[in-house]
Amino acid sequence: MTRGHAFAGRPHARNPSTTVGARTSVDRARRTLSQNFLTDRHAIELVISAADPTGLVLEPGAGTGALTLALARTGAHVVGYEIDPRLARRLAARTRGAARIEVVQGDFTAARAPGRPFAVVGNIPYSVTSKIVNWCLRAPSLTSATLLTQREYARKRAGGYGRWSRVTVQSWPWFHWRLGHTVGRECFRPIPSVDSAIRRIERRPEPLVHGRWTYQELVELGFSGIGGSVRASLKTRHRGVDAALAAAGVARDAVVGYVHPDQWITLWQRLCR
Repeated sequence: MTRGHAFAGRPHARNPSTTVGARTSVDRARRTLSQNFLTDRHAIELVISAADPTGLVLEPGAGTGALTLALARTGAHVVGYEIDPRLARRLAARTRGAARIEVVQGDFTAARAPGRPFAVVGNIPYSVTSKIVNWCLRAPSLTSATLLTQREYARKRAGGYGRWSRVTVQSWPWFHWRLGHTVGRECFRPIPSVDSAIRRIERRPEPLVHGRWTYQELVELGFSGIGGSVRASLKTRHRGVDAALAAAGVARDAVVGYVHPDQWITLWQRLCR
């Protein structure tokens, strides 16, 4: 059954077939929709293994249902969201009679999050990755998000280049970010121009700080760029910055992107408590 609902995203994956020939009109339409469907069985198994799904699972960008069906086979109850009405109808017909699968047609990022614990697992469009991640981070009952994203995005959010993004740092006290396996571009159809990677975001059992507003305000100040260094930025509003930096093991001339999230916890403890 297909339900209309404000909650579905286009899959950032396209369905790779074993034969790569001239692109069809369907392929071109999917490229316009930023859809790259995941079809490689081993890649699907990697996503399932990383997610370890149980209970309620929301899947943005269900597409043709390859991941949807694999999730349901684990025993999870899967609500697959698809923004494309045609694809949603096809998936609903394909899964008709499957007790653990529900298909919802609509915009995932506009949907209301469930009130009970749930996980998000999906192969998501590169173009809306940040919107989906932000939606997940705002959902109070989210337990984890396992997302197949552009590899570059996944690495940057996990400090893969020694640098850390503002989103990762601001959410670090409540969520642990991990970088999983790389999934090659050949695992998708149409084939995208870059590789993907599995990004795992897990809610911590207990937050590392108990002052959300003061912590996030501190991070926002640090990332403001005022003065060109973390030290200069923090000194605009706080005293004792040099001692706090020393306690956190942060160099006085450190650029904000190179400050580890755990060091931000120490900075908050020294400057905001």
